[in-house]
Amino acid sequence: MEFLLAIITGLLYAAGLYMMMRRSLVKLILGLIIIGNGANLLIFLLGRITKGSPPIIGEHEKLLSDIYADPVPQALILTAIVISFGLQSFAIILVKRAYKVVKTDDLDKMKATDEEV
Repeated sequence: MEFLLAIITGLLYAAGLYMMMRRSLVKLILGLIIIGNGANLLIFLLGRITKGSPPIIGEHEKLLSDIYADPVPQALILTAIVISFGLQSFAIILVKRAYKVVKTDDLDKMKATDEEV
């Protein structure tokens, strides 16, 4: 199962990089979204996939003796999802404004400076 998820993570990174190398700003944002999902899956895989109980130490125990699920990668992924949502929202508004001003979303055509426009 972990091998399959590792391959999917690699495919997400490859697809995201491919999309980011295109000339369109919309494809750049889609590539950012795909790479963000790949990074979240990578963090999830680094925390290992285990079926276990919550990491709560009982009153009479000093250490956890059972197999437990690590909550840190899950918290990191939730934080990354919120941050990436904010980044995506900002990027979409920025692309919309750039398209309104320049009338194109092609990065090669947007290289003009203010004096040339």
